[in-house]
Amino acid sequence: MCKLRLLIPLLFALLLLLPRDSAAQASKTKSKAVQDTTRFDRDYKLEATMLGYFSKDGARNPTLKANKGDRVRITITNGEVMTHDITLEKLKLKSKTILEKGSSTSIVFTADQNDTYFCSVPGHRAAGMVGSFEVVEGSISDATVAGQIPSKDGQPLNLNFETGTLKDWTATGDAFTNPLFAQDDPSPVHEKDMHIGFDGKYFLSSGGTTHYKQTGTLTSVPFKVTQPFAAFKVSGGALQDTRVEIVQAGTNKVIYHITGQGRATLQPAVVELQPYLNQEIFIRIIDNETGISQIPYIPNDKWAHINFDDFQFYATRPNFPNELKQRDIIILPPLDPVLNAGLSGVEAAKAMTLPKGFKITLAAAEPEIIKPIAFTIDTRSRLWVVESHTYPVPAPEGQGRDRILIFEDTNGDGTLDKKKVFAEGLNLVSGIEVGMGGVWLGAAPYLLFIPADFKNDKPSGPIQKLLDGWGTHDTHETLNSLRWGPDGWLYGNHGVFTHSNVGKPGAPDSERTKLNAGVWRYHPTTQQFEVFAEGTSNPWGLDFNDYGHAFITACVIPHMYHMIQGGRYQRQAGNHFNPYTYDDIKTHADHVHWVGERGPHAGNFRSASAGGGHAHSGAMIYLGNSWPQEYRNEVFMNNINGAKLNQDHPTRAGSGYMVTHKPDFLSMNDSWSQWLNMKYDASGSVWAIDWYDKNQCHSANPDVHNKTMGRIFKITHENDKWVQVDLLKASDKELVAYQLNGNEWYVRQARTILQERGPNKKVHKALKEILAKNPDATRKLRALWALHVTKGLTENELEDLLGHENEYVRSWTIQLLAEDKAVSGETLKRFAALAQNDNSALVRLYLTSAMMRLEPSQRWEVLDALVQKSADKDDHNLPLMVWYASEPLAAIDMKRALEMAQKSKLPKQLPYTIQRIAAIGTDDAKKLLKDLNDRVGKLEHSHENHEIQLLLAKALEE
Repeated sequence: MCKLRLLIPLLFALLLLLPRDSAAQASKTKSKAVQDTTRFDRDYKLEATMLGYFSKDGARNPTLKANKGDRVRITITNGEVMTHDITLEKLKLKSKTILEKGSSTSIVFTADQNDTYFCSVPGHRAAGMVGSFEVVEGSISDATVAGQIPSKDGQPLNLNFETGTLKDWTATGDAFTNPLFAQDDPSPVHEKDMHIGFDGKYFLSSGGTTHYKQTGTLTSVPFKVTQPFAAFKVSGGALQDTRVEIVQAGTNKVIYHITGQGRATLQPAVVELQPYLNQEIFIRIIDNETGISQIPYIPNDKWAHINFDDFQFYATRPNFPNELKQRDIIILPPLDPVLNAGLSGVEAAKAMTLPKGFKITLAAAEPEIIKPIAFTIDTRSRLWVVESHTYPVPAPEGQGRDRILIFEDTNGDGTLDKKKVFAEGLNLVSGIEVGMGGVWLGAAPYLLFIPADFKNDKPSGPIQKLLDGWGTHDTHETLNSLRWGPDGWLYGNHGVFTHSNVGKPGAPDSERTKLNAGVWRYHPTTQQFEVFAEGTSNPWGLDFNDYGHAFITACVIPHMYHMIQGGRYQRQAGNHFNPYTYDDIKTHADHVHWVGERGPHAGNFRSASAGGGHAHSGAMIYLGNSWPQEYRNEVFMNNINGAKLNQDHPTRAGSGYMVTHKPDFLSMNDSWSQWLNMKYDASGSVWAIDWYDKNQCHSANPDVHNKTMGRIFKITHENDKWVQVDLLKASDKELVAYQLNGNEWYVRQARTILQERGPNKKVHKALKEILAKNPDATRKLRALWALHVTKGLTENELEDLLGHENEYVRSWTIQLLAEDKAVSGETLKRFAALAQNDNSALVRLYLTSAMMRLEPSQRWEVLDALVQKSADKDDHNLPLMVWYASEPLAAIDMKRALEMAQKSKLPKQLPYTIQRIAAIGTDDAKKLLKDLNDRVGKLEHSHENHEIQLLLAKALEE
């Protein structure tokens, strides 16, 4: 307001000097100025990015200040193409959401109390979009103490470059050949929208965003520390190799270092020098980062430079409102070294490093195999491999160029010396499995089946289109990772950016299933199709552990998920189909495979220490019996950017798993290596297909991808013993015996053959013997699964198993009983008893999944018991899974649903039920919530009751 009082007489004086029409215009200008400055006492403008909110002076998440009663406006402008908003925590004030770069939105309020501002988009606050708003007394000033330029031999040093030269500095490399820039802001080496904000005539840059590829070092002369503090201005890359160092002369000890924070605006950095008073130091400015991307689809990093200016001493610690602090910078490490690229198949195998006792063999390479995109292993331990010549653009119908090859190692030397062509002319094939009479193919827009004569390795009939409607919007996110599940269904993955509407050919929308991320399954005999679990990103790996639990690997978002029937998981993009989901299950891993906090893509090619990066392909849970025991039930996945085989270790935790990171199993040491999947065979050895391409990510441009290369590798341990088998020739008795084999390959192949052969009383009797008497829970499960797929258990027999002593047997019995989405009244009573009395969180999880398959009206008793299990309140899965199962109940009896929610010991149940009832929006719904609000208002004050009151108030207001 004091500035306004000075402005008014000045404007009045100008009016006397101006012509009348000019005076009138000035009057209008004065009026507008008064309006603009009185409307908002504090008018803050911030740029919003995933790294935080930034003010014009470069401050990240600056503390915004106002006097009590001030009218405040905070405007954010989007600095990227990303969804952002700004929200005040205590005031519950939220701006509109912005998406496009350059779009803006504001919040306006009266300053009354300290508050926190943040972005309410899920995950953005945790990523760092959060700052403080403070109500202060007295004037708000940004003034700081004056500094002093260091001197040597009685002369001020050129540490602010105002001489226009590099006097007092020594340069190496080319980054500091012509590093001084004057007058212009932005400088000629920075982009037009960048604000440098330097003082004086000159500042220094190691190349700006134009010459970022240059590298070098600039070192000052040594000088004595004469004051306890120093400050200088710095900006540029938040990269470990673009930094400023303060070094103790003589010892070369780095006593302080800082990088830029990935922005152009110079910000002051403060150094405490008290311990070094009267000692000599020097400044070293380092740019060892070229920013050059290793692959075509990732742009070069233009922030591979450092800007610097104005080093001064201070007698007391200076306070700068836009001070750059090390803790606020998210620094990226140096680029991972590229040891090899573009090797021949033989050289590639030699370059790889494995644990002691293992070796890798080149089994096949171009031109024998080109672009292997998917494979499986048959009952003779042969490889069926899809060559993808059509990807990434689907060919017109009937003009596909993909083909299926059958490879065999006939002598056990690790090379695939025999090759057959099974089928050609296929289109955009992305997944394959064999069994149940033929070959199953994911080939969007179809799920295909080719009847097969496995004796002659030829199709025995025309291709059948089982399902259509699979999308091709993003052709690296199509149906993939086909694999037989323990329950006899064919499972597969699907990516988030491809939108499918799946059904039998010719089916109307009402008979189709929408899918755009998750795990699906198809039954080979009943021809049922369903989504098993939804969410994640672009999963391209799926496998089951010893207990039949599914795990997938994903990209971009955290990579590891234990997929639960009916689960809804964190999504890379888009919304769940059910609008009342409210929250989803997050990763089951306690780690990610990328470094830093600037998001997964920023860690590309800098994350070797953490596993290599965010992009994963393939998933193999090793269940062979020849590798050391430490590898059994471990999850292996290829890290595409890191060219490593990551190894993760799942351990039981509550109803599911916690997955930890183990040292990477294998390093390819070749940046072109792109393993897409791995599987173990009859000997316990592992086969892997390698897409092998310089370009490490999907592109719709076919010219980006190499069309001539591909490899298959075999990993063996010194314990592996090569065997020749043909399980199709095995008797039923032998197939039952294989259910006890230590190598899961035999178990799965034998079970699928038994399923194809159909019910057999002798088989059932032998399997029931295993189920009843074998002491190993995993063997009991194998018998249970084989009995199920061969129709060997009645509902009464399954009901008896609900009382089994083993939690895994009880759990799987629940799933099998609910498979047809209907259970008897007696079974439902048994489920309710388990919900009330069973001490296993795993059993309760399976009960919850089962409820999601039944009509909502049948769920009440079971869910009423499950919501009251206080032991599950902190479980990773159950609070949300119980909500997904109970959410539809509000639509059939909202009063009963609310009563159940009020009894709940699970943290999600009551608030979500309130939201769900509010969404119904009828007068009855509003009355029910109002009655609850009145009751809560009379209860003793607690944090929990306060939160419920706020939620009810919002629901009633809406």
